[in-house]
Amino acid sequence: MEIMGSNVSTTYITGPRDPKMSFGIKLPFLVLLIKNLHKYFTFEVKILDDQRFMRRFRVSNFQSKTSVKPFCTAMPMGMSPGWNQIHFNLADFTRRAYGTNYMETVRLQIHANVRIRRIYFTDRLYAEEDLPNEFRLVSKPAERKKHRDYTVPAARPPSPAKSAATTERTISPGGEPSEAATDAADTEKYY
Repeated sequence: MEIMGSNVSTTYITGPRDPKMSFGIKLPFLVLLIKNLHKYFTFEVKILDDQRFMRRFRVSNFQSKTSVKPFCTAMPMGMSPGWNQIHFNLADFTRRAYGTNYMETVRLQIHANVRIRRIYFTDRLYAEEDLPNEFRLVSKPAERKKHRDYTVPAARPPSPAKSAATTERTISPGGEPSEAATDAADTEKYY
């Protein structure tokens, strides 16, 4: 999925759809597999802490300083060219920013401009080899080899001049078609 827009603050997707609803996700690690489009991008996570306060973490690639306010923390994020795997430890950030404990994730907003491959929550950070292929930044070596050996079908058949021989159909005296291998002399019939 790709989210593009000229105004980062007004172009976004959010979940859950109903603003009064909550995800209720208690897993403390948020992982995003996203592609850097070299444009402004931000995402926002709303959490509930053990003091029953709603706190927001806003992370963006256009901000240079971290700002901690009573209910919202804004943080910069650096992204590499191409695909990135962002690990966000919600429990650690809640403890460091507010001195409270993370309880659950309430909402998630992903703003423009980004291409999303996968977003998921997890109980801990897993090694790359322990993840299913669709949750990895890079696929397994066996999968990459399989894809590399695959050749894309040509849009049209190869040129007969490049092939060793072409097939010519002739009608035998009995009226049955017969095939004879010839060189590229018969190419005018087909092209």
